[in-house]
Amino acid sequence: MSEGTGRTSTAPRPVSPSTGPSARRAAVAPTAKGAPDEPVLDLDGVTVVRDGRPLLDDVSWAVGADERWVVLGPNGAGKTTLLQVASGRLHPSRGRAEVLGEELGLVDVFELRPRIGLASAALAERVPAGERVVDVVLTASYGMVGRWREEYEGPDHDRARELLAALGVAGLERRTYGTLSEGERKRVQIARALMSDPELVLLDEPAAGLDLGGREDLVQRLGALAADPLSPALVLVTHHVEEVPPGITHALLLREGRVVGQGPLEQVLTAEALGATFGLPLRVERSGGRWSARAARA
Repeated sequence: MSEGTGRTSTAPRPVSPSTGPSARRAAVAPTAKGAPDEPVLDLDGVTVVRDGRPLLDDVSWAVGADERWVVLGPNGAGKTTLLQVASGRLHPSRGRAEVLGEELGLVDVFELRPRIGLASAALAERVPAGERVVDVVLTASYGMVGRWREEYEGPDHDRARELLAALGVAGLERRTYGTLSEGERKRVQIARALMSDPELVLLDEPAAGLDLGGREDLVQRLGALAADPLSPALVLVTHHVEEVPPGITHALLLREGRVVGQGPLEQVLTAEALGATFGLPLRVERSGGRWSARAARA
């Protein structure tokens, strides 16, 4: 099964010889087709219809390899559906979706998925409660959820531990997943998303359900990931501008499955555009690299 590209993300990659996933990542890592400046994600007129209702409606959007995007919108805007398409887990009803140089419908998605790091509530629910935390992270090397008969070498265990440490949960590796708090599970899922050294990382509401302290700590850690020039392309979905980490470069706004705005962050996160996205007048402020929004007084 294909793996990542050898790009270093939040932790240095061990380079000792191995026959496990770490060696395969270095030896047979695929690269995106086309020129280096081609987007890692390119959607052209993508529409997704379910039960006669468009969940996404004529979405055109491209993500560059060195870009970090936030996708904002209210409940039901199509954000999670968009990530399902971007991760190769859902094909468009109409339009073209190209991920890492491969067009959905013309590529073996099981070869494509290990090149994409994904953290989402749906994926988290599939993790066995009795799975050890270190194994939750390790199994991403094979694109699996739950350990079976696959084998891992020392460098793979080292990388899993380094990623857990980078996310602030180094002491949890021998705990079982079912004993973790919501915040701990979120961090473990992000470590898992980075395990295969992906070319594209997709995070679906990583701060949802966290208390203030947990949210702020996670946002700062995601900010460090976004600011690292060696990190892969990043797409983060949220409902709240307060959860946009420093280092995010671009924004996509969705409402009822349609694009309201997209482009460089400072040009898109305006009171007018966010007000149109969420359906009420807003006042938007930025301070210290962080954003906030509140209802504008009449």
